[in-house]
Formats: sequence, C-alpha cells, structure tokens
Amino acid sequence: MIAVFYFVVMTFLKFYWWVVIVSVIISWLVAFNILNTNNAFVYNILDFTYRLTDPILNKIRSFLPNLGAFDVSPIILLVLIEALKILMFKYIYPYT
Repeated sequence: MIAVFYFVVMTFLKFYWWVVIVSVIISWLVAFNILNTNNAFVYNILDFTYRLTDPILNKIRSFLPNLGAFDVSPIILLVLIEALKILMFKYIYPYT
C-alpha cells in the first residue's frame, strides 16, 4: 500500500512540476506578445495552468516581499516540490 501511495504522490509531483514550468513559459510568451490570449487554445491552456498553480503561488506570494516585476514564487514552489520529492525518496521509498 505504501508503494502505491509513493507512486501516486511522486507522479502527481512530477506532473505539477511540469504544470508550473509550462505556466511560467506561457506567461512569458504572453508578456512578450509572442502568444495572443485572444486565441482560444492559448487562453484555455493559460487558464488551465493558472487554475492549477495560482492558489499555491498566491500563498507563497503573501510571504514574499514585493520585488516589483520579478516574481520568484514559481522558483520557490519548484524548490519546495523538489524538496518534498527528496524527503519522500529518503523516508518513504525504503519502506516500499
């Protein structure tokens, strides 16, 4: 049972890591006017990634000082995801 839990959580963390990366890249492309949000496909992907990442990123942003145009909350979220993966590998994986 622990092996199933480990597999499910690790898969979810890997998926969420990629969603954060895609969200950052798409937001950069929209900010530099490479992608247009009037396109339905681009808007749907942007909306999907924002709905998945913004609740956690907003909580991280509430602890950070205002850095103006720089948003380091995705970097902090990625570091937290990697730390959680390392902790799971160290403490849960030996029992599977």
